[in-house]
Amino acid sequence: MKSLADQLRQELSKPNDKAIKKQRKAEKRFEAAILDAILAYDTSVNKNMVHVRFDEKTVRTMNQFKMATSVDVSKLVAFAVKHLLDTQPEIKAIIKHFIQNNDL
Repeated sequence: MKSLADQLRQELSKPNDKAIKKQRKAEKRFEAAILDAILAYDTSVNKNMVHVRFDEKTVRTMNQFKMATSVDVSKLVAFAVKHLLDTQPEIKAIIKHFIQNNDL
């Protein structure tokens, strides 16, 4: 038979299930948004390949992401570059400026 103190210790040592569920739901919502965008990104029409170099830590992270989500690393990189070009118009401006100056 457990004493009242043992029962209280046991109750206090248990994590609050509601708080944990809320935290997990918030994490899943964030993960779901970016994962849905990556999974929806279509690479089937892409024919060109580019050889890129990454540092060891980044490669490890990308491979762990692949294991965790089953998203191919090339799809992740293609999505990331497309997202970067879409969200940073300065990059396209630099390219346009170079082309305009090069045609002179």
